[in-house]
Amino acid sequence: MKRGEVKKGSVWALVTGAGSGIGRGYANRLAKLGYNVILVGNNRAPLEQVQKEIATIATGIEVRTLSIDLARMEAADELYDTVKSWGIEIEVLINNAGIFSFCDILNTPIERIERMTLLHDMTLAKNCRRFGNDMVARGRGYILNMSSYSVWMPWPGMALYTATKAYVRSFTKAFSREMRPQGVRVTAVCPAGVATDLYGLSSRWQKIGRRLGVLISPDSCARRGLQALWRGKKCIVPDWWNRLWIPLCMAVPMWMLQPIRKFTMKFQK
Repeated sequence: MKRGEVKKGSVWALVTGAGSGIGRGYANRLAKLGYNVILVGNNRAPLEQVQKEIATIATGIEVRTLSIDLARMEAADELYDTVKSWGIEIEVLINNAGIFSFCDILNTPIERIERMTLLHDMTLAKNCRRFGNDMVARGRGYILNMSSYSVWMPWPGMALYTATKAYVRSFTKAFSREMRPQGVRVTAVCPAGVATDLYGLSSRWQKIGRRLGVLISPDSCARRGLQALWRGKKCIVPDWWNRLWIPLCMAVPMWMLQPIRKFTMKFQK
């Protein structure tokens, strides 16, 4: 069997932010590996589209959708309680749901600060706590948390997004060490540019970015993330060349950032 493959329909995976982009890639790949899948997102229509897509590429797999706003204090509890009411045990948890913000903190609406912090950090940590507890009781399980390459780029305009993703990376690395002796593998994925709608790039610019090698496809990111999860990696950066740039990103002085900041101010929103 392939790494990560299971008997078709024998266990369940849950993917948040599954309606598009990387989450869609995770859902499709898990279904092909034999997992039943719960697709979670805040918009039912794209979830149902992915559900139909999976039906064409992975027969014999059960797929359920759950439309829920995860950027709320009570969201993780509602998610867990719903899954338990279905009588489903989660073997693989993918905390992928995310939102992006490119804006100076003083120009960022308070509501956006609250929602991003809740979605990226609070809901993710509570999901790990609730579903992770069940995994430990069974002596097995997998949890993947989506962080970001931006954790090494605390630049103007990205303070909020970078900080919430830095939490994910730090939390996951420590949580992984706690869970590994109990049979549960936990991985943080820190991708650089990915050709999704998250950053507000048009389809044309996404294609250009992929041709130039600046962006990777969502499916490629999902493939590399799952490979790292099955192998028990605590944290990975997809594509080796992105790892080479980390020291440079951390060492960029303010005098170099200032001209870039002036140019990018018009893109802040």
